[in-house]
Amino acid sequence: MNETLRPEPRPSRRTPWSIIGIAAAGFVLLLLFFLADQVVRGSSFAFDRQLLLALRGTDGAPVASEKFTSMVRDVTALGSTTVLTIVVAFVALLLASTGRWRTGLLIAAACASGSWANMLFKQAVSRARPDLVPHLMAETSNSFPSGHAANSAIVYLTLATLAWPLLRQRAARAFAMAAAASLVVAIGVSRVYLGVHWPSDVLAGWLFGALWAIGWWRIELRVLGGR
Repeated sequence: MNETLRPEPRPSRRTPWSIIGIAAAGFVLLLLFFLADQVVRGSSFAFDRQLLLALRGTDGAPVASEKFTSMVRDVTALGSTTVLTIVVAFVALLLASTGRWRTGLLIAAACASGSWANMLFKQAVSRARPDLVPHLMAETSNSFPSGHAANSAIVYLTLATLAWPLLRQRAARAFAMAAAASLVVAIGVSRVYLGVHWPSDVLAGWLFGALWAIGWWRIELRVLGGR
């Protein structure tokens, strides 16, 4: 009895997403360390001066109204240690009350360890705050990388990835991620507008925070069985 010969399946030429993710993370990590190395060496970035000065008038005052500046201060508060701690504690306790205590612990561990790691990074680089324009709010810590940018990325992106498996529709997932990313961007931009960070500080904070959030997301997938 003759059997119909079927052609052997050709190997897929599609690159696995894991390889793409590793390559992307490696690129971001290299960019982050490049920025840090340049800052430690005392090098300056042209876009730092250009962006800071573009947001100020000739007298050093912000280009927008005082009402808008007050709104920017409200936005920047969403990335403060106090607000982020309240958000993380609330979410962690809420998850624990519903029996998802492991997820709550992972979120708390991810956000707390990320904040401490960024603080150590700040101390290692020890970059001073910008003195090019007057500060529109008081800050005393080191400048690189931006704690507001890094910690907001860690917290809000981690919460967005947590919501991912709970949302069934693509539009809802896209909205959650876009909302988290938009909030992180707004907080970072507010730091530059207020004159308390160089743009490169904020960029480094975004890179650091995004890497940290993605790394802990992968840990969550392994610990919780891909749920």
